[in-house]
Amino acid sequence: MERIAALLLSIGVLAAPLPSKADGVDRTTFVPEGWEGAYDFGYAPVVRVGDMVIVSGVPASGDGSYEEKIRGMYRRAGELLEAAGASFADVVELTTFHTTPKDSPAFREEFELYMPIHREFFADNRPAWTAVGTTTLLSKTAPVEMRLVAVVGSGKTARVVRGAVETPEAPAATASSEPETGASSPN
Repeated sequence: MERIAALLLSIGVLAAPLPSKADGVDRTTFVPEGWEGAYDFGYAPVVRVGDMVIVSGVPASGDGSYEEKIRGMYRRAGELLEAAGASFADVVELTTFHTTPKDSPAFREEFELYMPIHREFFADNRPAWTAVGTTTLLSKTAPVEMRLVAVVGSGKTARVVRGAVETPEAPAATASSEPETGASSPN
């Protein structure tokens, strides 16, 4: 009888809902002035969950040259990050969607214009970044759109580890660590 009770108890424990990592973590949606249309359309411009900030796609739209559109996109993204308490230093992931290039050489040509502006905003921080070529964006005039993920405060403790990286299976004797400086050298 005790075995049956123990079995039933263990089944009950296993069947009980497990606490979510999000239990007790605040989720806040930010709709800064000028972004009300995005929210009314059906998406949140910025969501903060705990220390994580997710910025929805920010198009490089408006008038002006390619460079002016890209710089404006970065400025608007910075305003959205700031609304949620983050900065470009806190960005850990960046995804950009590009409509202009139709082949790899054209993509590289576009990046010759894009990268100097990117470096203005990510001078000392290198987030994980995926650049995707696509045929169209929701904003008809935007050649690029960006999405960002930040962790508030992470920019203050950012560091770069080059060379061999320690893993639990095999500690590396040659791992080196340096503070993020924005300087890079080809390896």
